[in-house]
Amino acid sequence: MARKKIVSGHLHKSTPKDSRLVAKFVNCVMRDGKKSVAQKVFDDALILVEKKIGEPPINVFEKALQNIKPSVEVKSRRVGGSTYQVPTEIKSSRQSALAIRWLLKFSRGRSEKGMANKLAAELMDAYNERGGAVKKKEDTHKMAEANKAFAHFRW
Repeated sequence: MARKKIVSGHLHKSTPKDSRLVAKFVNCVMRDGKKSVAQKVFDDALILVEKKIGEPPINVFEKALQNIKPSVEVKSRRVGGSTYQVPTEIKSSRQSALAIRWLLKFSRGRSEKGMANKLAAELMDAYNERGGAVKKKEDTHKMAEANKAFAHFRW
């Protein structure tokens, strides 16, 4: 039986070939297996961002995600009869996953018309270090700072 070559993940023609982050983001945008719709939403959002900001949209996207990525989070740890919120460092893969999740959550919650407009607006807010996703990151960091006394319970 003939063996065919293994096909690696397909990237849309408008995304940079080496950007796994973009491919991951498009997969997270996708609903009900409609990847072409998700890709179109992402592409339209980048076009809108480029018109408004005037910088390369991929750079804006990466800087926005960088502004959202948390470096610490709190995890519940039960010691004796009490539950403590213990601050822990986050691996880079989880940082990206949380940033993508928060960006999409706050994009979907916006009042603009159409997902591309919502995503573009949230991307621009994150790029300028404003918006819901950046506030979520700051709240997470504040929570970790407030519970720094319980850091010795780390496992």
